[in-house]
Amino acid sequence: MELLLGLDIGTSSSKGVLVSPDGTVVARAERAHATSYPRPGWAEHDPEAVWWADTVAICRELTNATTPEGGHAGGPTGGQIAGVCVSGIGPCLLPVAADGSPLRPAILYGIDTRAHVEIAELTERFGAEAILRRCGSALSSQAVGPKLAWLRRREPDVWARTAGFHMASSFIVHRLTGAYVLDHHSASQCDPLYDLAGQDWAEDWAAEVAPGLRLPELRWPAEVVGTVSPAAAAATGLPAGTPVTAGTIDAWAEAHSVAATAPGDVMVMYGTTLFVIAGVTQPRPDPALWSTVGLEPDSRCLAGGMATSGALTQWVADLAGGKAHADLLAAAARLPAGAEGLLVLPYFAGERTPLYDPDARGLILGLTMRHGAAHLYRAVLEATGYGLRHILEALAEAGARPRRLVAVGGGTRQRLWPQIVADITGMAQEVPRERIGACFGDAHLAGIGVGLARDPATWNDVEETVEPDEAVRDRYEHLYQLYRSLYPATRAQAHALARLQNESAAPGGRRGGGAARAGRGT
Repeated sequence: MELLLGLDIGTSSSKGVLVSPDGTVVARAERAHATSYPRPGWAEHDPEAVWWADTVAICRELTNATTPEGGHAGGPTGGQIAGVCVSGIGPCLLPVAADGSPLRPAILYGIDTRAHVEIAELTERFGAEAILRRCGSALSSQAVGPKLAWLRRREPDVWARTAGFHMASSFIVHRLTGAYVLDHHSASQCDPLYDLAGQDWAEDWAAEVAPGLRLPELRWPAEVVGTVSPAAAAATGLPAGTPVTAGTIDAWAEAHSVAATAPGDVMVMYGTTLFVIAGVTQPRPDPALWSTVGLEPDSRCLAGGMATSGALTQWVADLAGGKAHADLLAAAARLPAGAEGLLVLPYFAGERTPLYDPDARGLILGLTMRHGAAHLYRAVLEATGYGLRHILEALAEAGARPRRLVAVGGGTRQRLWPQIVADITGMAQEVPRERIGACFGDAHLAGIGVGLARDPATWNDVEETVEPDEAVRDRYEHLYQLYRSLYPATRAQAHALARLQNESAAPGGRRGGGAARAGRGT
């Protein structure tokens, strides 16, 4: 039996899956890992201890499952791995030396907001309208270009040795095959280094932002870019010579896994952060969202994301003394809509779309002595619903009115969270049968690359549809309007506190630069 291996490097865990060509999962593996937050606004991964170590451990577990002596819970599969695809968090920045070795920890995607000064400078240099027209998105903490400029300015010793850069997926592809490639979709989030209309690097702007940097060869996610080398085979247990495709960013692989890519389709990914992808026919770049290419030539998407979601539920669980999420969910489910008058702004790590404000801060309003951990847990789940509704409204304003929501990710394993989100947005959500995530989409992309895949819609049918509860509609409508009023009412105070936090965390008690400009594109 031929098998397809999908591997995804996430913010807080990595997952792998072996899938038969008809979409049947025959083995799966997962490894938790830590994200480093060395300063306020910084988020990093150790590429060796997290990305590569997880890859080795997961591949060894899954390849062991293909042998007669393999011992996973379902027994050995007896199959042969025919193709591999990797996705990962992104857009990230991992500077590497000429031999591909990492030079520092990887700077993560939009939750890392360190390059606020460079965002403002590059926006002024090239012009906000010109960047939006050429690259599809305003410069924000999600963009790679400003982080390259930050590296060049703030860590000149590292920059002097930097010969190239990787994201999580491309780093693993390089380790497996030796190829220096990046998929077009990931590249389209390297603003202002990628020309969206031309589907190629913007060489002139790239030369100015990152002079002398060798840019990766561009390929599409399902294209085979090499085969597993003997050295990688020895490390991972994967058969030498196994084809490896270019891979992509995790959220797009997850949308692919549930066939939520047509115009009007919107994938909602419940993870450590929340991510939203909408398929569009004609790209209409909007400064409140990210406009990117899709996974195939000439495909286009609008996307948005919150800086926190599942990370906040873990924060509450930690505050509650490590109480189990299942217990908190059960207690939260017994509370009425609105958590008995508790409202949360979920900007604990700044906010991405549609605010683009790295200095936004979290807020808990309405606290009384009667409120406990369950109230806070439910209020955090509801905050995600309010944040998602804000993004969906921005999509509609940009001409991508949602018609179908598909819910994916770890947050769908329990009914409460998708139900709360359906109640707040007023939209039903389809929940697929297979919810393991991006790695399942990776397996399908690997299948396309080696000629074994079918239409992804045939892989993953809908298991249930979560309908909104009309009985709580008016209450949530009132609370949503209160939610939307809180950010503008407290922005100045939040920015002042952010400055204090940044100063206290900097060496010598002060941080160079200054607070980021409020509003879109900063």
